[in-house]
Amino acid sequence: MKRRRRFWTVVDKLESQIDRGIYPVGSRLPAERELADTHQVSRPTIREAIIALEVRGRVEVKTGSGVFVTDNCKVETVDQPISAFELTQARALVEAEAAALAAATIQEPELAALKQSLEDMKVPDMAIEADQRFHEIIAKSTRNNAIVMSIQNLWKLRRSEPQIIAAYEDVCSQSDEQRLQEHTSIYEAIANKDSSAARKAMHNHFNRLINSLFAASEKKALEEIRRKTNETRGLYSISHLTQ
Repeated sequence: MKRRRRFWTVVDKLESQIDRGIYPVGSRLPAERELADTHQVSRPTIREAIIALEVRGRVEVKTGSGVFVTDNCKVETVDQPISAFELTQARALVEAEAAALAAATIQEPELAALKQSLEDMKVPDMAIEADQRFHEIIAKSTRNNAIVMSIQNLWKLRRSEPQIIAAYEDVCSQSDEQRLQEHTSIYEAIANKDSSAARKAMHNHFNRLINSLFAASEKKALEEIRRKTNETRGLYSISHLTQ
C-alpha cells in the first residue's frame, strides 16, 4: 500500500485542533509559513491541506484576508461514487473545450502565469500545485464563470476523494516528464492562438492519463489474482507429502 500523502497528516491535525476549539469557528488559521514551520512540512504541502479542508467544509479561504474556520462540517457528496475514469473523462471533455476557447481569449499576463506554472512543474514539491494552477489559469482565461466553476469542482473531486487520489498517485508519480511535455504542448497551442491544436493537445494529455489509469488498474487486478492463486496453492499443495 502506498504511503499516505503527507498533507493528509496535516489535515488530520488541523481538524483535531478545530474540533478541540484551538481554532474556534470564525477564527483565522495561522499564516501559511507559520503552519509550515509548526508541522515541519513545505508550504505547498500546507496549501494542499488547506484545499482539502476547504473541500470538507472546515475552512473558507478569503482572498487577501486569510483562511477562516467555518461552522459547516458537512461535506457535499454525490449519490453515486465517482471513479477516476469518470472524472478523467469529464475533465477531458470540459477542459479541452476550455483550452480551445482560451486560445482565443487569453491575455498576456495569463500567458506569463501559464508559462511560470510550467517552470514550477519542474520542481517536485511544487508540481501538483503547479499542475492545478495551470488548468485553473486556462479556465479563468475563458472569461466564462460557468467553465471556471465546473473545472474547480472537478479539481475538488480530484483532490478530496481518497480512491481518486490513490488512482492518480499511481500514474502521476511515474510520468513527471510526460506531464510536463503534454502541458508544454497545451501552452504552445494556446500561445499560438490555435484553438484546434489546444483542444487536441488537451485531449492527448487526458488520453494518456486515462490509458495509464487502465494500465495501473489491470496491474493491480493481476497482482490480486496472483496473490489469491498463491494462497490457494499453499492451501491445497501436497508437495510436502512427496518429500
